[in-house]
Amino acid sequence: DIVKLCRENKIMAEGGASGANSAVCYRLGITACAPIGGKFLFERFLSEGRKGWPDIDIDLPSGDRRERVIQEVYQRYGKHGAAMTANVITYRGRSAAREIGKALNFQNDILDRFSALFANGDFPHTMGLAAQIEQAGLPAEHPRMPAFVSLYRSIYGLPRHLGQHSGGMIICQGALSSVVPLENASMPGRVVAQWDKDDCEDLGIIKVDLLGLGMMSVLQDAIELTSQRGHPVDIAKIPQDDPKTYELMQNADTIGVFQIESRAQMATLPRMKPKNFYDVVIEVAIIRPGPIQGHLMHPYLARRSGKEPVTYYHDDLKPVLERTLGVPLFQEQMLKIAMVMADFTGSEAEELRRALSFHRSQERMQKVEVKLRAALERKKIAPKTIEEIIKAIGSFALYGFPESHAISFALLAYASAYLKVHYAPEFYASLLNNQPMGFYSPATIIKDGRRRGVRFRPVCAMRSEWFCTIELDESIRLGFCVVQGLRSEAAHQLTAEREEEPFLSLAHLKSRVGLNKNELRRLAEIGALNCFADHRRDALWEAERLQPEQDLFALNDAPREKSPLQPMDASERLRADYEGMRLTTGPHPMALLRPHLPGIWRAIDLPRGREGQIVTIGGNVICRQRPGTAKGFVFISLEDETGISNAIVRPQLFEELRLVITQESFLKITGKLQTRENVFVVQAHHIERLESNDLAASESYDFH
Repeated sequence: DIVKLCRENKIMAEGGASGANSAVCYRLGITACAPIGGKFLFERFLSEGRKGWPDIDIDLPSGDRRERVIQEVYQRYGKHGAAMTANVITYRGRSAAREIGKALNFQNDILDRFSALFANGDFPHTMGLAAQIEQAGLPAEHPRMPAFVSLYRSIYGLPRHLGQHSGGMIICQGALSSVVPLENASMPGRVVAQWDKDDCEDLGIIKVDLLGLGMMSVLQDAIELTSQRGHPVDIAKIPQDDPKTYELMQNADTIGVFQIESRAQMATLPRMKPKNFYDVVIEVAIIRPGPIQGHLMHPYLARRSGKEPVTYYHDDLKPVLERTLGVPLFQEQMLKIAMVMADFTGSEAEELRRALSFHRSQERMQKVEVKLRAALERKKIAPKTIEEIIKAIGSFALYGFPESHAISFALLAYASAYLKVHYAPEFYASLLNNQPMGFYSPATIIKDGRRRGVRFRPVCAMRSEWFCTIELDESIRLGFCVVQGLRSEAAHQLTAEREEEPFLSLAHLKSRVGLNKNELRRLAEIGALNCFADHRRDALWEAERLQPEQDLFALNDAPREKSPLQPMDASERLRADYEGMRLTTGPHPMALLRPHLPGIWRAIDLPRGREGQIVTIGGNVICRQRPGTAKGFVFISLEDETGISNAIVRPQLFEELRLVITQESFLKITGKLQTRENVFVVQAHHIERLESNDLAASESYDFH
């Protein structure tokens, strides 16, 4: 019913989770994955020992379209027949420190610095809690330090409050309120159950996850734009053997592409060299904690490139692991290994999967592992093989990706890459209209588009709409949606008035549109009023002169007074753009700094370097990451006017320079250049602040 509703309302919908393993779900159009052709494991969807209902996710475009579907479910089942499940929010690093700090009367600047320096709770194996709070400004000898550490450890992981699950909805034929307590959500029109999704599942209540994906909104908007512009695209019929799409992936030119745009994915793509759709499926799944923690990613890449022979744990597992070169990468393969090697039934394999789920208890996992080991020993499997199998399966306790889910995501990844290659204006306009999403800021997306030949025009009071649009010359006109501090109702009033009658002057605009003082100034500062003035400061002068409280009787056709102010220079325009829009259509900040940076390599120059050569790179920090699987290493991405360069920072160096690394917008990094299969990374030896003359910079995607 839900998928049918989406189709009737032209809303993209794709079924996922275990539902992708069901032929019935495939025939009903809930999922686009063919389970029989893909040799999926049906027991992943339904088995004799399963107590609850099958788990079906429906991925929807995020935003208004998804909310329409959620409201339709409420309308169909009634206010007391459907509810969002709760999410138990627990005390973690920053929240625990802040609550305890308030109770112990610590200064706010100490707590703020702790939050900034240790944004992701950090890594206890590289720095203890006492050392973290000491770096934030609280001396080790402070009389309340022991109380802080003790209380922090006591409340860590305890429930803090009930939140709303991102998409889980429970449905009941009768009165759901007679089964589970309900309450009105803070969001209008929503009802929330007071139990979390696991409790609801254990009770056998029907649950459907209506998940919002920003990329589905991008794809739907892009497809609608292609239709409006006379070259419609059917996403279900795009060719899956397009050479230019695979070339884009092989070159790691994937900023904005679903699932394969992260630094780790970009580092893997040139080694993976995807040549067909199943390669994309593997690429989506391989950069996950499960395969990385289980040391499965590098063996697969080595076998794929011919550097390592393809081997199997046991000859009987060749049919199970052949497609992935003997390396188990998917959850279904883990279950099939247990079924083939230990004679597990489908129900026992499903029990294994649930035990391996990250939210299940260690005790339950150990119980199933003992059972698996005993079954392997009964079949007289070699002890070495048993250990390899146990280790591989155990790694998926962290997070193993289902193959069916990887295929669903790969369809979206391929479609987004295809649109980026063949319909770039539509793709980039849709990407900007659906921010924030993904790894990269709008500023980086615009720079990436320009490197691919897409032209971007600034916001203009006479041309811009609310959303970014495509003009006749294929350029993208930025919309009012990118302007910080501009009310949507004011922008919509402006476009409506302009459509009714074009503005003759800034005075004419001001007399008809209810823009407040700050909105007028913001539009003038970013150049959106240059259509009425010679330059930005001229527009600012005119905007201030025409304030109604100062000039109530100004006529629309009054002669315009020329501004005595000088035009902004390039750095001033850049600062105004970043302050007003967090992006610019002008030059990259590094282009202005480049004449003063001798000896600093550009991103485009790194392929000319030698392995082991000492180089210095510099740029605007756009990403800082410290994955839990990286043993404390930090990955930094620097953007300059030619592209993105990447650096790896050792845990010890990060701790020494944590304040510089986490707080500075521009960095200069010196280190040894590592080159491997067209992937270029600098292993940092020295890091310092890059003198930027206080230039504005784009935001960084940090520690997510």
